[in-house]
Amino acid sequence: METYKTVREFAFDELVEKRSRFIGYCKPVKTQDEAIAFINEIKTKHWDARHNVYAYVIKDEGVSRYSDDNEPQGTAGIPVLDAIRKRNITDCVVVVTRYFGGVLLGAGGLVRAYSSAAKLAIDAAREREMEMCSVCSLRCSYTMYGKIPSLVAKYGGAVDDSDFADEVSITFHLPEDHLSSFNKSLSEESSGKYAAEEIKKEFFDKVKN
Repeated sequence: METYKTVREFAFDELVEKRSRFIGYCKPVKTQDEAIAFINEIKTKHWDARHNVYAYVIKDEGVSRYSDDNEPQGTAGIPVLDAIRKRNITDCVVVVTRYFGGVLLGAGGLVRAYSSAAKLAIDAAREREMEMCSVCSLRCSYTMYGKIPSLVAKYGGAVDDSDFADEVSITFHLPEDHLSSFNKSLSEESSGKYAAEEIKKEFFDKVKN
């Protein structure tokens, strides 16, 4: 089963280290263009900051990038990228803005500060695990409909939509490797009358057992 981890929402947090202010921003993105647009948005917001360091990882495009933004090489962008990689997160961009406080932190201090600010931002954005699911459709009687939500949930899925006419048309998703077992149980429940049809595959939040 194909899975990956990303973040749930835009978020930010900050810390102060020897009077330097580090503001970490994190956002889920699907493309490099989205990541760059967000980086530019933060740079515009904090045009007066000494540094706007960033890193991002994009799953489908197979790219990861970082920038020290004029901090000493290896002390800023790489620690931010490492904070993403250590959590095994993708489709994510992190920007850490630094307002210099007048005290030099040294290479080790910069690495720790940028790493910590990136981690705080990722924590605030909240991790989510995604899994590839089969999106399915099913038409059934009203009597059978009453049994579908619990059956879908049994196989780790959820009902997405229902349309009520002469029969009920249901759209739902469940982990892609569970469809065969679901249809077997559905057949047993309906004496072979019903089977769900896969419409497409799509990533959804992984259901926690």
